Amino acid sequence: MAFGLTKQELRGWKQRVKNGEIAFLTHYWLDDRFPGTRSVTKVGCCNIEVLCRWGEMYGLKKEWIHQREEGFPHFDLLGDIQYEVLLKEGLHEHIDRFLNK
Repeated sequence: MAFGLTKQELRGWKQRVKNGEIAFLTHYWLDDRFPGTRSVTKVGCCNIEVLCRWGEMYGLKKEWIHQREEGFPHFDLLGDIQYEVLLKEGLHEHIDRFLNK
């Protein structure tokens, strides 16, 4: 279950993904499969090649990309890799808002 973000933030992420940008969206998230995990960062781009090259910088594999019919291919980042990527990408507001509480 996702929560903690606005419709405007979600629409902005979707638009950036559609535009072929590497787009980041972090939100609170609860899933019984991942106890202790409170947030997820979705890193998306409609250009799969661009998304793959970006993911390679962090050791992410192409087969980990979520590709659904709605057209927003993305990686889901959790835990240590989530923190590492947000830090290296300079997304301190995502860390402060969703990871440091």
